[in-house]
Amino acid sequence: MEANVTHQILICLGSSCHSRGNAENLKYIQEFLKDRQIDSNIDFRGHLCNEMCKRGPVIEIDEQVYEGVTQSNLPIILSNHFDKAKCI
Repeated sequence: MEANVTHQILICLGSSCHSRGNAENLKYIQEFLKDRQIDSNIDFRGHLCNEMCKRGPVIEIDEQVYEGVTQSNLPIILSNHFDKAKCI
C-alpha cells in the first residue's frame, strides 16, 4: 500500500457476487468513502472470484472477510469499521 493509504477494501466482482449485490455495494462504498472524505486514504479495488461464491456477496476490509453483504448490513459494516478507525 502507498504511504498515505491507511486501509484496504477488496470487493469481489466475480459473476456470482456481482449479480447478488456487489454491483450496488460498490457504488455505496464509493459514496460512503467520499462523503467522509477518506477515499484518498483507502486502497479500494475489485478482484475476481475468491471461491466463496456460496457465501457472497463478499467484501474484505483490512483482511477481515464479510460474507452475505447486502444493502441493509453494509452501512453497519462500514460504520463500525471506519467511524472507529483512524483513516488519516
